[in-house]
Amino acid sequence: MATVLLIGIAIAGEPAASTVAQVRDRWALINYQVPKAQRESAFEDLLAQAQALRQANPRDASALIWEGIVLSSLAGEQGGMGALGLVKRARADFEAAIKLDENALDGAAYTSLGALYYQVPGWPLGFGDDDTARAMLRKGLAIDPDGIDANYFYGDFLRDQKDWAGARAALQKALSAPARPGRDVADAGRRQEAQLKLKDVTAHLAH
Repeated sequence: MATVLLIGIAIAGEPAASTVAQVRDRWALINYQVPKAQRESAFEDLLAQAQALRQANPRDASALIWEGIVLSSLAGEQGGMGALGLVKRARADFEAAIKLDENALDGAAYTSLGALYYQVPGWPLGFGDDDTARAMLRKGLAIDPDGIDANYFYGDFLRDQKDWAGARAALQKALSAPARPGRDVADAGRRQEAQLKLKDVTAHLAH
């Protein structure tokens, strides 16, 4: 932990763009390449770096978004009631980012917020709400209509809603999204997720 904190302090003075890229790239490696058993610990370490980045750049929407994404990912690894505190913090980050710059990172705050709203349990346990999820995901799509993440999460939401035809269209669009420079690991991982979801959707449509 001391090493992680030292890394956080060391990067705090660097330009925001480079540190956002560091968090972004490390997230992709953890999410898609680190074994499941080690992922929670790795995300905890990355959260320290993301928090240092956000604290050093409190008016940077991209820093807020990436802290929120790391919080959401850590919550996904932890699961259970303990994860609700993490997703509430993530929601606050995404909402704050939207107030600063709703177009930051191609509308990622809206897309990430939408993903939270359909994946988190509803009242009384959590704040999940499908109508809000749909509205947020559509706002993300309006900003980045051809993006892999915006289309993937909208497709996954529609799959969750059992809108199989709509889900197929969105997931196919995610798979045909243009490559993002410097995001090879994230793009490959997301495409693999989209292909798995599309396989499930196609099976439902065949019935």
